[in-house]
Amino acid sequence: MSNILDYAVLGGFGILSAALLLSMVRLIKGPSLPDRVVALELIASITVGVIGLYAIRSGKDAYIDVTMVLALTAFLAAIGFARYLERGGNRHDN
Repeated sequence: MSNILDYAVLGGFGILSAALLLSMVRLIKGPSLPDRVVALELIASITVGVIGLYAIRSGKDAYIDVTMVLALTAFLAAIGFARYLERGGNRHDN
């Protein structure tokens, strides 16, 4: 890997780590269930980004398959949460 690419990947890891930390704070603090669901979806998206950066750094294409499966699973989980809330799930924020 080239020198500039190493710095870019490390910078990406740093930015994604900060975003993951802030998302965890929102997941813990809430204040409502929809906020927590959005934070959980964001954490899944950030994890996809981290695995993608790791795939670039390691040069192994197999990690791209992992990112696609994780992204699809997170999308389906978000749809499931939305359907649960739409049907009158217990929200504790009203």
